[in-house]
Amino acid sequence: MAHEDALAAVSLFSRLSRKDLARLGRAVVDRKYKKGDTIMTEGEQAVAFFIIASGRVDVSQAAGSKKTQKLAELGAGETFGEMALLDGGPRSATAKALEDTNCLVLSRWDFVAELRTSPHIAVEMLPILSRRLRAVEAQLAQLAATH
Repeated sequence: MAHEDALAAVSLFSRLSRKDLARLGRAVVDRKYKKGDTIMTEGEQAVAFFIIASGRVDVSQAAGSKKTQKLAELGAGETFGEMALLDGGPRSATAKALEDTNCLVLSRWDFVAELRTSPHIAVEMLPILSRRLRAVEAQLAQLAATH
């Protein structure tokens, strides 16, 4: 699968043109992880976004406690770490390869460089980010109403 095809399947990039996807796709690198490898660690500075090309990844969170909670098990075509592209803040979860896994990786550095030369990419992403924020707000309101 071409890198731009993998990016096109990601909701965050779904409004981008083929030309813009190709630009971002040139910045994507392939990374291989062995079973048991830690791909990212909760609390570390976020520097990249991942698309799973093959394999499986466990995503978990300790959130300051000694007990780790499994958040998700992800497979081919799924993504994690997209907030790294936007804010570079600390990771909110740890991701480990459950089997030999290949990921397509887009660094924040490369992503921001593309936004500087093509700011319209950010404009195309804003409606998607807004929908995500509205969905979270609705979930929080629903949770508050039930408690």
